[in-house]
Amino acid sequence: MDLRIFCEPQQGASYEQILALALASEESGFDAFFRSDHYLKMGAVSGLPGPSDSWVTLAALARDTKRIRLGTLLTSATFRLPGPLAISVAEVDALSAGRVELGLGAGWFEEEHLAYGIPFPGVTERFDKLEEQLAIITGLWETPIDRTFTFSGAHYQLKESPALPKPVQTPRPPIIVGGHGAKRTPRLAVRFADEYNIPFSPLEFCRTQFGRIDEACHEVGREPTSLLRSVALVACCGRDNREVARRAASIGREVAELKESGLAGSPSEIVDKIGTFAQLGVARIYLQILDMEDLDHVGLLASDVQSALR
Repeated sequence: MDLRIFCEPQQGASYEQILALALASEESGFDAFFRSDHYLKMGAVSGLPGPSDSWVTLAALARDTKRIRLGTLLTSATFRLPGPLAISVAEVDALSAGRVELGLGAGWFEEEHLAYGIPFPGVTERFDKLEEQLAIITGLWETPIDRTFTFSGAHYQLKESPALPKPVQTPRPPIIVGGHGAKRTPRLAVRFADEYNIPFSPLEFCRTQFGRIDEACHEVGREPTSLLRSVALVACCGRDNREVARRAASIGREVAELKESGLAGSPSEIVDKIGTFAQLGVARIYLQILDMEDLDHVGLLASDVQSALR
């Protein structure tokens, strides 16, 4: 099982705090550090000093880290035009010497769009735009260097684009599609993605959704095992019950609820629950770290959980 660290800076984090968590993740041996792509806090937290842009942050991390892979769960297709986004991600891929992954989704948090003047169309249009963005971004990256790329869609049109710059990774950085949608999400994942991610969902829902992924693969003749399956879950690990309770309280959650919906408890309890997801075919778990200043938490997850899975 591959474990990755995942954080939510919109809840309140400076770049220095994000960097400290990324470096702790790298030094602890995790292979990737991901962040959310949101412009507004959720819940009762202050959110200070305010939101940060995911790709500006990742560009800085590309220069301030050495080994760890970097990416988003998930970049919102409502925030950026696909052509400029392809350029930004390719540039961060170059800055990091080929360590970038792009998670791309339709967007869902209406309040952040209202707060910052970002159009928020209905769900059908958002998914239509997501499909065109995936086609454009992969098309730009995969176009041979001496060719141009043209696209004519309902929402975006590109005419004889030079399709530059190219990412360092060939044929392109890995693409992650995620979400809970029963129909379009599996089809888009199977068509465009290297990885399909289910965020914050119980085991039985994951079983059902992976079945939909299998069906979508069979419809287009894709080998189901070629699409990596991952989940994102809140992490709350402690050496004893008191430490687990302290970490749960620090993020405003109850231990019992976290044990039900996330990965909470002692290292051995968490390893056992990870095993149940592995039986479904999950090959990667994003550990959501909500207290970004608790670097000892990352160290414990590395020394007592990650090591037990190797």
